[in-house]
This record gives sequence, structure tokens and C-alpha cells, in this order.
Amino acid sequence: MRRTKEDAEKTRCAILAAAEQLFLERGVAHTSLEHIARHAGVTRGAVYWHFQNKAHLFHEMLNQVRLPLEPLAQQLAAVDGLSSLQLLRDLCIEAMANLVLDEQRRRILTVLLRRCEFTEELREAEERHETFVNQFIDLCEQQFALSTVQPYLQPGITPRLASRTLHALLVGLFSDWLRDPNLFDAQTDTPAMIDSCFRGLLRQWP
Repeated sequence: MRRTKEDAEKTRCAILAAAEQLFLERGVAHTSLEHIARHAGVTRGAVYWHFQNKAHLFHEMLNQVRLPLEPLAQQLAAVDGLSSLQLLRDLCIEAMANLVLDEQRRRILTVLLRRCEFTEELREAEERHETFVNQFIDLCEQQFALSTVQPYLQPGITPRLASRTLHALLVGLFSDWLRDPNLFDAQTDTPAMIDSCFRGLLRQWP
């Protein structure tokens, strides 16, 4: 039984690796489950055993590099005031550094941001991705909405606007750096860019 489970997990990992490589090379829309099965050296039946459809496979591929929101929420809940925003700032910087240090994360985010068209067959994956994005934005908004933080917001900036501004900057940095890593140094330049965002949102930023 243990051997069977190990073999099944190896097959699942092989399918995910094949999908990641083909999505990157061919684009998501031009890669079929048949292509993935052949590249992984398995049958289509094996693919369907592990994944309901292409949308499910795409979703599980993204899950390999997504931030786990529940532990993140717990971390943020353990601090208060500007300290929670400092932690959020550090996590944004870490996320950019991980693009440089983690090759798989870099490949998968390239697929998401540069090789993916959310066609009808990916509707379920698109909805799940949008849910994840909205949950992350909501988590950021909760930090800006803290009673110890709101007095520091710039005039005209609400917690809602602040959270969306930060998310937009982060996605923009991801997209630009993946398009051309020579545009800026993701490890040394990111802190200044993230801090400039917080200084624009808050009247006081350490």
C-alpha cells in the first residue's frame, strides 16, 4: 500500500512537472492533456486519475507557489499597528526575492502572467485564482483598516484603496521583472520601491 501511494505521488509530480514545462513553452491554451500525458510518459487515464480536468491541473500547479494565506493571516494577527504593515512590507520584499531564488516559482508565475489566456476551459481555474487574489487583497485591507493604522492614512486614501494600490504594485513588479529581469534588481531595488508605496499611502512610515 505504501509503495502504491509513493508511486501515485511520483506520477502526480511528473504530470505537474510536464504541465509546467509545456505551459511555459507552448502556452496554456495550446497545451492539451494529451500533450502533458505524453511528455510525462503516462496515459491520459493517469492524468484524469489525479486531476479532474485541465483547469484543476492548472490550479494545482499554481498552488505549489502560492502564499498560504491562513498562516499569513495568523502572522499578521500576532502584531498590531504599523508593525503589521512592516510585516506585510517584508513579505512583499520576500516574494520578489523568491522570484530570483526559486526557479520553479519563476517558471510558474511566468506561465500565469505571460503564457496564460483564461479561456472557457480554464473558467474554473480563473475563478479560483480570482478568489485567492481577492482573499489576499482583503487580508491587506484588514491591516490598513486597523484602528491603530487608519489615522496614519494619507487624506483620500481608504483601507480599500491602500490594499489595492499595494497589490497592483506587487503584480506590476512581478510582471515587469519576469518580462525583463534587467529592468531592476529584484533583490536590492525592491525594498525602496515597496517603501515608496507605503510612504505614499501613509503620513508616517519608518
